[in-house]
Amino acid sequence: MSALRHQKIILGVTGSIAAYKCGELVRLLVKAGAEVQVIMTEAATEFISPLTLSTLSKRPVITEMWEDDEWNQHVEMGLWADHMLIAPATAHTLAKMATGLADNFLLATYLSAKCPVSFAPAMDLDMWKHPSTIANIKTLRSYGHTMIDVGDGELASGLRGKGRLAELDDILQHLVDVMTPDQSLKGKRALVTAGPTREHLDPVRYLSNPSTGRMGIAVADALASRGAEVTLVLGPSLLSAEHPGVTTVEIQSAAEMYEACASRHEASDICVFAAAVADYRPAMSSDQKIKKADDDMSIALERTTDIAATLGRSKGSKIHVGFALETQHGEANAKAKLSRKNFDFIVLNSPTGTDEGFGSTTNRVTIYGADNTSTKIELKDKRLIAEDIAALIVTKFTP
Repeated sequence: MSALRHQKIILGVTGSIAAYKCGELVRLLVKAGAEVQVIMTEAATEFISPLTLSTLSKRPVITEMWEDDEWNQHVEMGLWADHMLIAPATAHTLAKMATGLADNFLLATYLSAKCPVSFAPAMDLDMWKHPSTIANIKTLRSYGHTMIDVGDGELASGLRGKGRLAELDDILQHLVDVMTPDQSLKGKRALVTAGPTREHLDPVRYLSNPSTGRMGIAVADALASRGAEVTLVLGPSLLSAEHPGVTTVEIQSAAEMYEACASRHEASDICVFAAAVADYRPAMSSDQKIKKADDDMSIALERTTDIAATLGRSKGSKIHVGFALETQHGEANAKAKLSRKNFDFIVLNSPTGTDEGFGSTTNRVTIYGADNTSTKIELKDKRLIAEDIAALIVTKFTP
């Protein structure tokens, strides 16, 4: 259990009869070396005493926003934790998490948490099977949260079936698994492009697109979290990589992005071309702002360098991953790019939906491989899709 040593864990306890098991769960976590902060809903206190959990965790249990005329800072608590575990998680709490309600300290902390979140449901059989519960769990998974599956057996109602809180050993092992660093790409160097480029007509006008860089940045973080040394070549964006293993090189134009990539390509083992690079730039640009005239204006455009295709010609044994944003004939166009640009994988996505493409935090994609494989990924957070892409890259290095 060394993976839990010195880890800061928030344990959220909600109003299920299974809450009585949390005393032993806290004891096991503390024994494994974790720092445990228990947060309880008011209903949970009916099943186990806050004093019990406070004694076992060696930290005051938090149940209210305000206690003894002092405000408990939920934002600070959300930043403190390395992991947030909600166990047992009732159907009521799951519904509130899925819809963003924050009517107690636990839920307010959950909405402020920057760390990974796991939840272990506990409820009766009919509640577990209800379509609303199923939908809420699907929503929470789309946020990137991990569910610890329920057990099967005798329930508090006297029924038998699924809905029991997972065994404590299984919960503990889950935390060990998710908190054990994945170093499957340690020693590898990765080059990732992200964001738009700007092709200036004059100092204040340019050709560009609405890319935020979110997907490419998520890929850079995912590769770095697996131990890779990552260089992110990033176009103009308000977003930035979170992982300390990512070095960011900021650029503006397609030419600058090409130069940044070309100079680093040979030393890279992995290249992910996620940027929305402009295909054309003004053939002529002005050092001064072009003044408005009474007649129409025509702008001659010239091709920019196709970065992925150019570097693909000297790919060697490197892993190259590309992206295809298509509005029609998606599969055919993506597979053509896969071959033409010498990719190992290409990620097909569309800008047509409100919950996918540019500016969205979620996406739905299909990943085609040069080995004729295809992986369809339904709507979920781009960070999770980045993890899927990283996992596919790892397979190329696995014997």
